[in-house]
Amino acid sequence: MPYGYNGKILKVDLTNRSWEVEHLPESFYRTYLGGSGIGLYYILKGMSAGADPLGPENVLTFAVSVVTGAPFSGQARVAANGKSPLTGAIGDSQAGGFFPAALKAAGYDAIVINGQASTPVYLLVNDGDVSIHDATYLWGRATGETEDRLRSDLGIKDVHIAEIGPAGENLVRLAAIMNMANRAHGRTGLGAVMGAKKLKAIAVHGSRQPQIADARSLQELARWGATHISSNPAMSDLQINGTAGGLSYQQMSGGLPTRNWQSGVFEQFEHISGDALTSTILRKRDTCYACATRCKRVVEVTEGNYPVNRRYGGPEYETIAAFGSYCGVDDLSAIARANQLCNAYGLDTIGTGATIAWAIDCFEHGLITLDDTGGRELHFGDPDVIIELIEQIAHRQGFGVLLAEGSARAACKIGRGSEQLVVAVKNAELPAHMPEVKRSLALIYAVNPFGADHQSSEHDPSYTEGATLLEKRRLELLGLQDPQDPRVLNEEKVRYAWITQKMYSIADTLCLCQFDWGPSWQLYGPEHFVAMVKAVTGWNVTLDELLLAAERRINMMRVFNAREGFTRRDDTLPAKISRPKTGGPSDGLAVAPEEVERAKDIYYRLVGWDLSTGNPTPQKLRELGLDWLVDSVSS
Repeated sequence: MPYGYNGKILKVDLTNRSWEVEHLPESFYRTYLGGSGIGLYYILKGMSAGADPLGPENVLTFAVSVVTGAPFSGQARVAANGKSPLTGAIGDSQAGGFFPAALKAAGYDAIVINGQASTPVYLLVNDGDVSIHDATYLWGRATGETEDRLRSDLGIKDVHIAEIGPAGENLVRLAAIMNMANRAHGRTGLGAVMGAKKLKAIAVHGSRQPQIADARSLQELARWGATHISSNPAMSDLQINGTAGGLSYQQMSGGLPTRNWQSGVFEQFEHISGDALTSTILRKRDTCYACATRCKRVVEVTEGNYPVNRRYGGPEYETIAAFGSYCGVDDLSAIARANQLCNAYGLDTIGTGATIAWAIDCFEHGLITLDDTGGRELHFGDPDVIIELIEQIAHRQGFGVLLAEGSARAACKIGRGSEQLVVAVKNAELPAHMPEVKRSLALIYAVNPFGADHQSSEHDPSYTEGATLLEKRRLELLGLQDPQDPRVLNEEKVRYAWITQKMYSIADTLCLCQFDWGPSWQLYGPEHFVAMVKAVTGWNVTLDELLLAAERRINMMRVFNAREGFTRRDDTLPAKISRPKTGGPSDGLAVAPEEVERAKDIYYRLVGWDLSTGNPTPQKLRELGLDWLVDSVSS
């Protein structure tokens, strides 16, 4: 009997409206574990280089892992992968909620979607049974409305739905895939892939609980986590204020991106802080399947110009920064309204907020004119601008036709020097953590396969003399015993970046929440990963084996990019990062391009990639058991 997995992959062909089930052995699951590991396997096997990301040849995958659905905090994640219409590179995105456990309980470990339907459809997976249905009547509906209508029509208790909104239907390159109307597969534009495939939604229901090899040990681990939330300061604050609690810290360090990264401090930050959200518009603390952390926010605004419905959750730190400090807006209700619109229309909040901030910056510099915007003035600090532009982007109307391409692609079309104001890597807009004050992020943002990402490695403050005893003890388990200044990018900092990148990759391969599972400050640390996998699967795994699987995932992503023509030259930070910031603790700080180039040399050697191309070598792929990919990098 398999523990932790079903041994079945559902492969769907939307062109022919057909499907088949592939049965896989234990060795496959132990090699790839789940999440993006499984997703990349099917994408690299089933998609040719040069595929149109908005064409039928793109392969879209949803994959859970060998621990998904087991009863402990932080396992309720699912990975979505495909070729990104925003970057042209690999697309990778995780989301939480209850959909992941429902997919596992429905009898499958992954769904692999090929082809393109001629008319809108939705996929139903009900306790192993699969069917494809007409979704024409759902096309054009917001995510919450889609969920309500589908649940009513299906009449299935505890059905969980992943869907797109109008942004995905309109092929907006910033489109997200949503579930619960407030859990987002953000970044990399995979919502547009679903829209191109005419796949409106995937509804799953299952009653098959995963078999656990050692239920008693897993119960003890779950109990340990629940009782240690309050004694872990980071987790306690996460429970009270959500991720928004980090905004004040970013401000104090000079790392809160403001007015399209002109500064690292926002004068009105207190108006949009986690404390402000908790004390004013917070109505409920929500959670994901079997998680005791309860970090999700549910907000409501019933008065004023920006009403907000509880249905669409509440803004995370990244969202507050993107629509707040990025755009110079200090109205928390307007930011929450922007979050609601993005969740309803299915838009990535980081990319959308950053693109709007870029447009405002360009307007104030005279690079975008009233003729471009349809007569609308764009200025930092105007909340109505972000609300209006979100509507235009989601529906590809007016100025939104251009902005729906994302800031980097829009700048290429506008020209006039607007490219110099873009803050993106591989066309993906930067998240709200500044490499000027967290130097290792300068490297990780540059080399990360799917663009700048703040959840692909640990941040510098955890590896300083001022770190907590918990952080120091856990990092020592990983061989990191020489804390560094957060503003240096030396050889030791590069080693720190790589080791913690692998730890975060374990989390994404096992579909674990990186707030509950990680290398330093999280609820569970490196010492818990092995015990958890052993308890669920019964495998006698080691941390080295898990790290190898994590490294396998990263290399598979780089191979995908190599096939698409990406090289070292694409691992580059935007010009804005090399320009000194103004005001506060980060006044005058910048990241020099040559500093990043030196760090890349160290990194490529450390990870076993070719120094000139930045891509995996045949030798490295063979070391990882990826012999079947050698021809992809040696041809």
